[in-house]
Amino acid sequence: MRASRLLSIQMLLQTRGRMSAQALADALEISLRTLYRDVDQLSAAGVPIYAERGRLGGFQLMPGWNTTLTGFTATEAQAVFMSGLAGPAAELGLGPEMSAAQLKLMTALPAAQRGDAQRLQSRFHLDPVAWYHGQDLVPHLASVSAALWNDQQLQLRYESWTSVLQRTVNPLGLVLKAGLWYLVAAAEGDTGTVRTYRVAKILEASRLESRAERPKVFDLAAYWLESLARFENELYQGQATVLATRQGLAQLRQLNATVAKAIAEVAAPFDGQRTKLQIPIESPAHAAGQLLQLAPEVEVVAPKTLLTAISARLRQLTALYGEGSIKH
Repeated sequence: MRASRLLSIQMLLQTRGRMSAQALADALEISLRTLYRDVDQLSAAGVPIYAERGRLGGFQLMPGWNTTLTGFTATEAQAVFMSGLAGPAAELGLGPEMSAAQLKLMTALPAAQRGDAQRLQSRFHLDPVAWYHGQDLVPHLASVSAALWNDQQLQLRYESWTSVLQRTVNPLGLVLKAGLWYLVAAAEGDTGTVRTYRVAKILEASRLESRAERPKVFDLAAYWLESLARFENELYQGQATVLATRQGLAQLRQLNATVAKAIAEVAAPFDGQRTKLQIPIESPAHAAGQLLQLAPEVEVVAPKTLLTAISARLRQLTALYGEGSIKH
């Protein structure tokens, strides 16, 4: 355990440069006292690590000194191969590079671990696209990715829900969500205004010579989690009370993750009778279309606005498909 931690200190300093004692301790999830002991041991072993005092000081390695990594553990090698998504890498134009990197890693592994990596590739395949959904056509993904990587501004022509927009943005990150690519970007001249754009909705993307501006502090993963939570809060504006059979509960779980979570939080176990629970809904009109498909396994009992919307939908269906409308 300690040997692995000592190697991690070397790799952190090699990849990130100078780091404060607190930053190193936080990254390794150890106390400052333990960190100082580890640094002393590294120095005693001949690793050229030194400290600089002051507000901007910290630990760093002697310039030009590199850690020689002789091998991965078996589980580390498996994790690297599991993370290689061939489809997304190809969409980014990195398919050949990813294959070459995996080949180099395979060659560098000891013979015993090489067999495990080959077994993993033959037995696991990651497919990030959800059922019943095709992959988006993303002809501008490569341009967007290049601008992001090279810190260039992007001139976009983007199809929103209501219109086609022209916008200059500072790209901050790309996110792959259930097989769909999203661009996270800040508005030109206002890095505090960050928005999300579905890459498939980009009609044109031109890389500009002007350098992109990034917020001083921006955490892509944290932003994405916050935006998902905000989206769900804005999307689900109400609740419906329903009675569901066991089959109805299974069907409700398939609607979306938010409804599945609400079902999981129901305290009373299913006792053979219909279970009464509340589920989040977007709007009465939208929920009427969803829940009507689940009848009679799912019965809506409230609110009245949803019952009214369902009644209206039933009258429309009767007008279209009622016995009196069938032509022989």
